[in-house]
Amino acid sequence: MCAARREEYVRLLDEEGMNFTQAAHAVGVSKRAGKVWRNGRTRATGRNEKASMDWYRSTMDKPKRIHARYLNQEERILIADRLRLGDSIRAIARLLGRDPGTVSREVERNRNPESGDYEPYRSQQKAADRPKRPKPRKAAEGTPLWREILEGPRRHWSPEQIAGRLRADFPDNGICTRASRRSTRPSTCRPGANSSRS
Repeated sequence: MCAARREEYVRLLDEEGMNFTQAAHAVGVSKRAGKVWRNGRTRATGRNEKASMDWYRSTMDKPKRIHARYLNQEERILIADRLRLGDSIRAIARLLGRDPGTVSREVERNRNPESGDYEPYRSQQKAADRPKRPKPRKAAEGTPLWREILEGPRRHWSPEQIAGRLRADFPDNGICTRASRRSTRPSTCRPGANSSRS
């Protein structure tokens, strides 16, 4: 029983990418027990326990797969090198074959606030740890927000008018014109609730 739990703990860390606390809770042990399993234990009696893991492996050592349309580790390192050489964002973007806005956002998002330098390894880690999309929809089917969005085209309102009304009626949802357009498309509406596009 204990050996099976240890094996599951190690599998969750290696294959599932869980952190230490999550893996410990998943197998039903304390964080401290998980630490002992990872690092081993030295006892005064001499009955030492070996670590269950051969070596410590962080997620940086085992990179998660990121889709090719996103910047990869090599591109991030090249951005950092070229910035240190004094190249402009546009020159770096041309070199990578990327849009200058992509490179600019990447640099601004992952700049160290203290030194002001771009950190490629940290940014790769942050990108790998970001939650996958799509996010859950704000206007889920059957909610009052959804019904209000579907009523807009029936009243012959534009998506901008619908979004303005939603901001007034549902201020906490942060719905935008794009979301109201997406929700009023004929493919996402129930039969008979098609919007008229102009």
